[in-house]
Formats: sequence, C-alpha cells, structure tokens
Amino acid sequence: MRLNTIGRQNILRTLLFVILFSIGAAALSISLLCDDLLQYYRNKQLLKAAEVSLNRIESLNTDYDLLLQRLEEDPNFIERIVPAILGTEREDKDTIYPKLTPEQLNAARKALTEDPNQQFPEPMIPDWLRRCSKPRRRIMLFLSGAVLILISLIWFGSGKQASRAKSRLSAGSKS
Repeated sequence: MRLNTIGRQNILRTLLFVILFSIGAAALSISLLCDDLLQYYRNKQLLKAAEVSLNRIESLNTDYDLLLQRLEEDPNFIERIVPAILGTEREDKDTIYPKLTPEQLNAARKALTEDPNQQFPEPMIPDWLRRCSKPRRRIMLFLSGAVLILISLIWFGSGKQASRAKSRLSAGSKS
C-alpha cells in the first residue's frame, strides 16, 4: 500500500515538474527570441509583397511578349495602334471616332497606371507577440520563466536527493 502511494507521489511530482519546467522554458524562450519572431513576421510580409510584385512583372512580360508576337504576325498592327498610343488622330476619312475630353483621358490613364499593390499593409504580427515585445513585459516574462524553472528544479527535483538531504540533516543534528 505504501509503495502504491509513493508511486503516485512520484508521478504527481514528475507531472508538476514537467508542467512548471515547460511553462518556464517557454516563457524564457519567448522573451529571448522576441526580436527574432518580430523579424520573422516582418520578413514574411516582405516576401508576400515581393511575390505580388514578381507576379505583376511576370504578367507585364507576358503582355509584352504577346504584343511583340502580334507585331511579328501582322505588320499593319503598328499602324493601327500608333494613333492610340501617341494620341494622334487617325487618317481614315470614312470612320467616325468618338471625341474624348482631356479630363476623361487623364482619368483613364491614371486608372491604368495606378498600382493597387503599391501600398503594403503593416506586417500582420500576432497580438500576443506585440504585447510581449515591450521591454518591461519582456523582462517580466524572462524573470517569471526563470523563477518557474528554479521552482521546478528545487521543489520537484529527484526524490532521492531530497531523502539524502534529509538524512544528512538528521545525521548532522545527532552529532
């Protein structure tokens, strides 16, 4: 019966040791790695922005390749697109073209040249990391993690060391 109780106590001590030590180690690690985690999330956001820019450049390259292919296939294609690109009037006398005001042309040009992906949002840093990155909280997190580790090592250390310490104390008090 006594053996069963001692086994339960050892399991409970081991469980408490693992829980407290793990929480303390996690708190200590987060306080030490906070800057690296912030940099990780910033780099992740920059990578997304670079991928968006790369996709846009690839899209422009395919558009230009298609335009060059059309130019090679149809030599009259240049004559048809030059007036639209340069803004000159066409020379066909039998065709009626709509007249656009300069304001309409500027609005259309502005809409076509604006890049909606140019404004990059702030990095999506988790709230817990933003709170932990403040210097006072990092110090408190570090100290609480260190205290939890010390508590788990001192109070829930191996049972043999505790019994040896008790026997040494009793032996020292007898002499």
